[in-house]
This record gives sequence, C-alpha cells and structure tokens, in this order.
Amino acid sequence: MDLNLLIVIVTVGISLLAFQNVDTKYKLIFSPTIIEERREWYRFLTCGFIHADFMHLAVNMYVLFTFGDAVERFYGTFMVAGGFKYIFMYLLTIVLANVRTFFKERHNHGYFSLGASGGVSGVVFSFMLMYPTSGLGLLFIPISIPAYIFGPLYLLYSHYMSRRGGDNINHDAHLWGAVVGMLLTILAYPDLVLRYFN
Repeated sequence: MDLNLLIVIVTVGISLLAFQNVDTKYKLIFSPTIIEERREWYRFLTCGFIHADFMHLAVNMYVLFTFGDAVERFYGTFMVAGGFKYIFMYLLTIVLANVRTFFKERHNHGYFSLGASGGVSGVVFSFMLMYPTSGLGLLFIPISIPAYIFGPLYLLYSHYMSRRGGDNINHDAHLWGAVVGMLLTILAYPDLVLRYFN
C-alpha cells in the first residue's frame, strides 16, 4: 500500500470518529491557549487529522491523494526509504504550519483550528517544485495555469486573506505549510533548486 494512501485512510478514519464524538474532536483540535496553559503540544499535529465537516475532509483528502502520490513517488525514486521521508515531511509540515498561528492567537481563548490544510499545502508546493510547468487549477474551475505562476499567486492570496481575516479559515497554516513543505523538500533534495540555475 502506498504510504500516502495510508495517510488519507488514517485521516478519514480519525475525522469520522471526531464527527461522531465531540470529546475526541475537542481533545485533538488546535487551541493555542490550551496548548500554552496545559502544555498539550501534541495538538500541533493532531489537529491535522480532524476536519470541520465532510466537505472540508473531502477536499483536503482529494488534493492530498492527487498530489501526494506523485510527491511520494519522487521521494522514493531519489532517496532510501523515500516513502517514510515523505511521511516525515508531511507530518512535520502540519506541525510547523501552525507555529505562526500559535504565537498570533495564544491569548485568544475563542480561537480553534483544525484540518490537514497546512500539510496538504506543503505537499502541493513540493509537487510544484518537482514539476514547475505542470498545469494547476482550482476544483470545479476548468482553467489551468503553470505551477510556477499558480504558486506565487496562491501565496499572495493566502497572505492577503491572513491579514484581512474574518472568514474562519486559518490562511496562515496554508501559507506557512506551503513554505515549510518546499523548504523540507529542498533540504531533502537540493538539486531541485540547483537545476533552476543550470
């Protein structure tokens, strides 16, 4: 079994469990104030395995399944135990994508965040590094643009929406997940960047 598919299956299973059990959702959700007060650091990671609703879960897992398979294959082609390094990259990206939000919201008792979007952004942007001329678009919109154009536009959008706020979406996690995913992939395979200068 592909390890990316295993991540999808585990995430769907935990999310479905959390849909049925509010206590489970509350124990796993990202809450900067709870993390700081109780030192429950595990929430940096566990929030990536629960979702707000079926649509949130479906979109994240569709994108992860679509792009993660190619990224895992790339890791596996060039590295020993590449699949496990792919999992490490994905999980660490979820954690690090939430760091900015933690410091931004740590005094906001009403702030909660959940979803795999930070890790998924990291996977998508890793894919863009690997295949910069691939055509990308948004779900349900049949317009495709090259990854090297789509990526910067998405980062600008996420930065703008993070500053604007008010839409109940953690755009910081999207933004920093994308950045962290790219950086971890570059650290693992620096030739990805070097080839742009040849």
